[in-house]
Amino acid sequence: MSISLRQRLRAWVASPSYPWVSGGTLTAFAAVELVVVPRHSLVIALGVLLSAAALPWRRARPAIAALSASAVLVSFAAGTDLYIAAAVSGLVACYTLGRHRVTHPALLVGTGSALSFAANVWHIASWHPRSYSVDLLAEWFVLTVAVLAAVSMGDAVRAREETQRERTAAQARLLAMERRQAAEAERAVIARELHDVVSHSVSVIAVQAESATYTTPDLSPQAREGFQQIATSARASMAELRRLLGVLRTDPEDRTGTAPQPTLDTLGELIAQHRSVGGEVELRISGDRVALPTSCELSAYRIVQEGLNNVRRHAPGAHAVVEIDYRPDRLAVRIADDGPGAPGVAHVGHGLVGMEERAALLGGKLTASPGPDGGFLVEAEFPW
Repeated sequence: MSISLRQRLRAWVASPSYPWVSGGTLTAFAAVELVVVPRHSLVIALGVLLSAAALPWRRARPAIAALSASAVLVSFAAGTDLYIAAAVSGLVACYTLGRHRVTHPALLVGTGSALSFAANVWHIASWHPRSYSVDLLAEWFVLTVAVLAAVSMGDAVRAREETQRERTAAQARLLAMERRQAAEAERAVIARELHDVVSHSVSVIAVQAESATYTTPDLSPQAREGFQQIATSARASMAELRRLLGVLRTDPEDRTGTAPQPTLDTLGELIAQHRSVGGEVELRISGDRVALPTSCELSAYRIVQEGLNNVRRHAPGAHAVVEIDYRPDRLAVRIADDGPGAPGVAHVGHGLVGMEERAALLGGKLTASPGPDGGFLVEAEFPW
């Protein structure tokens, strides 16, 4: 992406070298101007040079700009003309004082106006010792307007940057809150899904323990009592799981039961659904299929599901590749596409937050970024 000239100038102005380059250039220009216009006293020459030479330190020590502005007024009061270098230095100094809010803008303008009036009166006394007119206060008026404009511009820039910083901070807080809410919602979904898985297993234990008392001949009373206790404990655990699910439900109309949860064996159906809506996807499976914990298979399935949803949402028409790699100690999942791959495209919604939460809860990790050859890439690993 090309950078415009305006953006380049803004970046240069914000760089640490800008005050030194601009201040040094203005100091050199002041020296040349003093040579070209030799009609000046030592006070004028020192005032003009000092007004420009102090400016390189204006960003590190903004209060030094007051020295530069004072030197401008002294050099102007000591002579009859305002040098160009001194005028520019004075405007830059007043802008700096307002930009960094060295003191209240009203006090800055009032002080600048009072000093300008003093310089104007000094000139009046020098030029017309016995004749006074309102027209002779034109210098004071022009200088006051210049000080007001420079200070106001600096204060406006400061206020705009503060507003931008506050807006950025507010957006960051809002994003963090949304991510926390998305993570909490995803934890609730994961807990409900695990509830279904655990409830199914516990119910099987209860049924097997109770049926054993009828199907196994020659059971001793102690063994029969033991099987009954197992069945009773299993039913109690199921009741506790149901109460836990009730606490996790945020939707009072949610009546989700213990429906079978998807596994990696049902990825074919997910791939078929993606193709049925016009998506192009290829499924690659490597390694020997092993029996994984149900929570691991469920999380891997959901990550693939969300990854394909992101492809349809943010890169419609892109070709996607889903890779499942069964490694000796972990499961690797990879979803890649050849879409635009703009940075942050997966961050538009909360899908990535949910995927990260699922991986973290199982001790795994997940990364999502633009692919090395374009498109977008999501990679996850789950240990077992």
